[in-house]
Amino acid sequence: MSTETFEFQVEARQLLQMMIHSIYSNKDVFLRELVSNASDALDKLRLEALRDDSLGADVSDLHIALETDPQARTLTVRDNGIGMSRAEVVELIGTIANSGTASFLRELKEAGDSSAATQGLIGQFGVGFYSSFMVADEVTLLTRRAGESQGTRWTSSGEGTYTVETVDDAPQGTSIVLRLKPADTEDQLYDYTSPWKLREIVKRYSDFITWPIRMAARPAEQPDAEADAEPDPGTEAEPETLNSMKALWARSRDEVTDEEYHELYKHISHDWTDPLETIRLQAEGTFEYQALLFIPAHAPQDLFLQGYKRGVQLYVKRVFIMDDCEALMPQYLRFVKGVVDAQDLSLNVSREILQQDRQIQLMHRRLAKKVLSTVKDMMSAHPERYATFWREFGRVLKEGLLGDPENRDAILGVSSFATTHDKDQPTTLAQYVERMKDGQEHIYYLTGESRQTIENSPHMEAFQARGIEVLLLTDPVDEVWVDTAPQFDGKEFRSVAKGEVDLGTEEEKQQADTEREQQQEQYAPLLTWMAAQLADQVKEVRLSSRLTVSPACVVTDTHDVTPALENLYRAMGQEIPHAKRILELNPAHPLVTALQQAHTATPDAPTLPETAELLHGLALLAEGGEVPDPARFVKLVSSRLEHTL
Repeated sequence: MSTETFEFQVEARQLLQMMIHSIYSNKDVFLRELVSNASDALDKLRLEALRDDSLGADVSDLHIALETDPQARTLTVRDNGIGMSRAEVVELIGTIANSGTASFLRELKEAGDSSAATQGLIGQFGVGFYSSFMVADEVTLLTRRAGESQGTRWTSSGEGTYTVETVDDAPQGTSIVLRLKPADTEDQLYDYTSPWKLREIVKRYSDFITWPIRMAARPAEQPDAEADAEPDPGTEAEPETLNSMKALWARSRDEVTDEEYHELYKHISHDWTDPLETIRLQAEGTFEYQALLFIPAHAPQDLFLQGYKRGVQLYVKRVFIMDDCEALMPQYLRFVKGVVDAQDLSLNVSREILQQDRQIQLMHRRLAKKVLSTVKDMMSAHPERYATFWREFGRVLKEGLLGDPENRDAILGVSSFATTHDKDQPTTLAQYVERMKDGQEHIYYLTGESRQTIENSPHMEAFQARGIEVLLLTDPVDEVWVDTAPQFDGKEFRSVAKGEVDLGTEEEKQQADTEREQQQEQYAPLLTWMAAQLADQVKEVRLSSRLTVSPACVVTDTHDVTPALENLYRAMGQEIPHAKRILELNPAHPLVTALQQAHTATPDAPTLPETAELLHGLALLAEGGEVPDPARFVKLVSSRLEHTL
């Protein structure tokens, strides 16, 4: 046997110290890295055994084993994979950031081997092995390459030097023995010889690794009362397999039951109910990835709270990378849960952070489109399920109308709204367009706090009289998206509380124009006087074509911001200029007629300004708004009632 001592280069020592103290944010990932390396070694052996019959390697029971010794404070990660020669140990383990897997893939690529089996190899950077020094004072690697007779032992404390020794009795494969740091210290919060901790780490990071990860049972796992008892030499407990190896997204739909999908959903979402819909996606080509997504059956209570954890679980070649990967799912689909497993992805050196690149953007776009197309299919194939989806998530989905212009038409296509057509059932925009009256050019809507408030609004009177359907929008987001979504199916959205209303046939419009000219001449003095009286509150006073019952209403000019939207911006800390509104009068209402006659008879009457103020206040209250000075308004109403009585 020959033993040599090597010294890390200065740069390598600095990099090693940075790896131990800075690169990884969670020390648990050391086991993920070692298991990933072991999985690569098993994959390599399987591939080389197919290519080279002279290896004589046994591939019937390829596996990864974890062994612990609490007294000696050691953790061993062992595999019976390809192993390494002495030269490979010196080159790959003695040189930081020299990835054996990367070299192996490069060799296969040069040899023209593009089989799917080669895509299961995990390592990219060649630094994961050194994460062991985060938890260990000393690391010993014992390995023998398949087909060779001698093995190699590599030992280092992660400081200045490492030793390489040739050994004769090494088994095929690689075993890494970690002499762990003391437990329950600032540097070591967990005891990595504890079976429950190892189970937790494997379940979290390596549950879907292709090969079985086994852990031998030991007496220390017995209850305290039996801890000192001698084990029965005639019985030996079967090793426990810690990982499920069930990457459901990698299996065909016929091989997986609904119960298995539901179990996975409950595991990753911590929800006790079955999902509403399961979505499978497999992208092939230059960039391959698989996705298994779930739409929950009910919205979580904190869906609209700041800090809600969104996104899906990200895996790279079945190795867990992160929870709640926000980069893969848009904000308005934050309720979607699931798994995305990429064959290749730009990660940072610790494999904990995504690099923003074109691949991420492509996945983001494709996943969003897939979810929306699934909802569209649900509308026609499973209307009851769609009704549940919209009731639970419609409010959040509409946020996409603001932030995702690329999918705006798709979102509008799967949206439903309350309308005046049916009090019990919402309608889609496609159904609204089908029911539009001849000559109707716009999709009419009105926003408000509740359906009852909107239905009782004076703005609705002309539309109700003519039987024209109006969308009743009551969600806060509705105030915003209606100004950013210009049209649906060629029909523009038009608020019934904005601008002027021009309803009826061409003949009716001509007759109305003639009548309006006469009324305009008759009411011109009153309109001019009221505009001056209410100049601080309104920008114009005009006759209305939308009122049939109420005496007056206030409307927003076509391109102005509504009061509700003003309040929404201010609630978000954005101050915007106040936009004055337009007061419309119903010339057929007795109150307006009497006011016009009183103004014509005695324009200087002291009660007329108060009447104009009351009329404006009534219009504000009728639409669910607030009067500028409630105390003064109440005083004026009380005074009028007193005089009336």
